[in-house]
Amino acid sequence: MSDVAHEAGVSKMTVSNVINGRPGASDDTRERVLAAVERLGYRVNTTARHLRAGRTGAIGLLVPHLDGPYYAHLAARLDTLARARGHHVIIERTGASREGELEAISPERVRPYDGLVFSPVQLETADLSGIGVPLVLLGERRLAGPFDHVMMDNVGGADLATTHLIERGSRRLALVGGRPDKGVDSMATLRTRGYRQAHSRAGLPVDEQRVVDADSFTTKDGYEAVMRLHREQVPFDGVVVLTDAAAMGVLRALADIGRRVPDDVQVVGFDNDVEGEYLVPRLTTIDPDNDSMAARIMELLFRRVEARAPLTGDAVEVVTSARLVVRESTRPRALA
Repeated sequence: MSDVAHEAGVSKMTVSNVINGRPGASDDTRERVLAAVERLGYRVNTTARHLRAGRTGAIGLLVPHLDGPYYAHLAARLDTLARARGHHVIIERTGASREGELEAISPERVRPYDGLVFSPVQLETADLSGIGVPLVLLGERRLAGPFDHVMMDNVGGADLATTHLIERGSRRLALVGGRPDKGVDSMATLRTRGYRQAHSRAGLPVDEQRVVDADSFTTKDGYEAVMRLHREQVPFDGVVVLTDAAAMGVLRALADIGRRVPDDVQVVGFDNDVEGEYLVPRLTTIDPDNDSMAARIMELLFRRVEARAPLTGDAVEVVTSARLVVRESTRPRALA
C-alpha cells in the first residue's frame, strides 16, 4: 500500500479509502490510485484484513453427505456469494449421525470459522445452545431457539409435482423415497406429505404398495425402487421422485424394463439439478429456488457476522417458494 501511495502521490489512507470504496477521494485521485494499483499489481492482503477485524475469512458448511449433486451445487452457490464478501466456504460432512454432528460443532472445530451454515439431522436445540459463532440452519427440522433458519417448501413442491401428473392423466402414482410420517419432519416425510395431500385433494386413494422407501435418495436408490415395483408387479403410470439424483435412476430402470417416458410412465423429480436438463428425456422437476435460498442464507449469516451477534432473540425463518419446471418426462396435456 505504501508503494501504491508513493506511485500515485497520495497518502496510504487515501489508497485505503479508494480500495475499500469509501468516499473522500476526487475522481482524478481515484483514477491515479487505481492506475498505480494496476501498474504495480497490488492485491489486498485479505488474511491481514480479516485478522485486524478479528475474523478468519472462513465460513463452515456442515452437511449430512456429499454423495449427491444437491449439496455440491449448494456449496458452489454459497462459496460464490461468500467470496464476493471476501470469505470462502469450507465443507464438512457429518454423515447424518449424532456423533458426526456433535464433533462438527465442537468448540475446537468451529473456532476457525466466522460463521456456520448447518443442516442438522440428529441434533436438538440444547445441542446447539453453546455455539459461539453466527449460525444459520438449513433443512426441514424446525428447532426452537434463536437460530436463523432457511428451508424450502417441501410439502408444496411435492404437492405441485403430484398434481401435475394427475392433471396429465396419471392415476397410479408411485412415490420413490416415500417415508411414513411419525411426527418428525424430514425432507422425505414432508415431500411424502405433499404427495398424499395432492391425492386427497384430487379424491384419489394412495396405494401403499406404490410408496417405496429409499436409503439415501441416490441414482442407485431410484433404479432399485423401480425394479422392485416391476418385480412385485405393482402397476404404476407415474412416478414422483424425491430427488433429481434418484430420478436419473428411475429413468434408467424404466428404459431397462421397456417402459416409455412419458408415453407409458410420467416422471417428476425434485431439486432442479442442472443434470436433469441433459437427460433423455429431459427431466420435469420441482425448482425449490436454490439461488434465492443461498442468497438468504448468506444475507442472514453476514448480518450476524458483521453485528458480532452469534445468537440473539431476533431469529428469522425463511421458506422459499417452489415452482414446476416442465420438460420432456411428462406429457403436455392429459390424454383423452
